[in-house]
Amino acid sequence: MHAMRFLASTLHRRRTSAGAVMIFLLCASGADAANEGAPAHSLIADCLDLDSSIYYIGRMPRRSRFSEAQILDATAAIVAAGGPSAATIGAIGNRLNAPSGSIYHRFASRDVLLGRLWLTKAAFFQSRFIAALAERDPTKAGLAAALSMPRAVRDDFAGARIMLLRRRDDFLDGDWPPDMAAEAIRLKHQIDEAMNDIVRRIFGRVGAETFQLAYFAMIDVPLAAVRRHVANNEMPPRSVVDLIAKTYAALIAPVRRRGRKPARRSSE
Repeated sequence: MHAMRFLASTLHRRRTSAGAVMIFLLCASGADAANEGAPAHSLIADCLDLDSSIYYIGRMPRRSRFSEAQILDATAAIVAAGGPSAATIGAIGNRLNAPSGSIYHRFASRDVLLGRLWLTKAAFFQSRFIAALAERDPTKAGLAAALSMPRAVRDDFAGARIMLLRRRDDFLDGDWPPDMAAEAIRLKHQIDEAMNDIVRRIFGRVGAETFQLAYFAMIDVPLAAVRRHVANNEMPPRSVVDLIAKTYAALIAPVRRRGRKPARRSSE
């Protein structure tokens, strides 16, 4: 009993969890039975190794109450309102009513958190664009992709302010962690392949001029159409959809009618 009393006193001082107390008491009970009369501290030497894994089971921190998605959403709201510099760990914790440990439980550092935020928003907007290209008719697919921008802005306005008003380099100082760098490369390859495919489908071939025309009609125009409204912190009006559609038709249709080849400028 000496070992058990000594152990119970030690565990109480260290505020060890109930589960670990049970493990230690079982161990000490066996020690008492096998070594009756021995000094208490020697009986539990093997049970109370404070560097052992069993001790850390008792000291294991509680599971975070906040998911990665919740932390990213809170960070997005702060960045959308005040930029990346406003998204300190303290500010994110205050918005979530969470201790900083809950944030670091999910993200190794603030840089990693901000980098992951940028990748998440980039993937969201790009996935909308890619999904729109699944339309069987190539001209309609290109239009659907162009119109995916204002629709995605309405669905994730905070994300729009992040993607349209900030640069990727604003979200992570120095080199990206390998997994995040690989994801950024994957996103770039995905959009490059998708654009080459839709250009081939619309015009019958991929060339510098046809690629530039499609990129302008499907990406540059929609971005320009919504950016001013997003910068003014206002949702783009519904009329933007019609303007993008008319611009797309004016750019794409004449080229297709000319045999799927842009007209070249005459030399002066």
